[in-house]
Amino acid sequence: MSREARGPRIVFWRHGQTSWNLESRFQGTTDIELTEEGVLQARRAARMLSGLRPDLLVSSDLSRARRTADELARVTGLDVQHHEGLRETYAGSWQGLTNAEIRARFPEEFASWLQGEPVRRGGGELATEVADRAVPVVLDAVGKLPENGTLVVVSHGGTIRTVLGRMLGLEPELWECFGGLSNCCWSVLGLGTRGWRLLEHNAGTLPQPVIGDDT
Repeated sequence: MSREARGPRIVFWRHGQTSWNLESRFQGTTDIELTEEGVLQARRAARMLSGLRPDLLVSSDLSRARRTADELARVTGLDVQHHEGLRETYAGSWQGLTNAEIRARFPEEFASWLQGEPVRRGGGELATEVADRAVPVVLDAVGKLPENGTLVVVSHGGTIRTVLGRMLGLEPELWECFGGLSNCCWSVLGLGTRGWRLLEHNAGTLPQPVIGDDT
């Protein structure tokens, strides 16, 4: 991402690996630490992201996101601002269960969710409610950037998906069109003349500038 592009950019960075990720266990707002591999993932990604010369760093206040953000803070010297609004989706009784356990215990609810219906998984939050709390945090941080500045938001896969969908103006039933983010990978929004644009999705290396007719 060349800094020659005009306007602010937002890097949405998912946290590193946890033991519950490895077990396919729904984390939600449960506060799970990174594994040793997760810390190494964060460290490697932080070295790459530091090359973007970020101006501001905000993070979910859950441990897995905080620890990930700390690695970028260490190499950039930025302070981290922690926000509850950037937490993962609260999923009530689904939290702590594996994918197989959720399918077995909540078959109708799980099937409705797979079909894209608005579902309070485990009695928790709707995706739109996650966007309602997370997007204002992001936009407030964008408003504090210098001209053409770069913001890094450290959050969670589900939350990042809802923020991307809301900020790109997509209807909620289309938000699932964004594939999942791998641990410690990121997506990037840039502000163009017609609003926010998706510049990168699930990136794990420093992307090259876009050169061609679409610039």
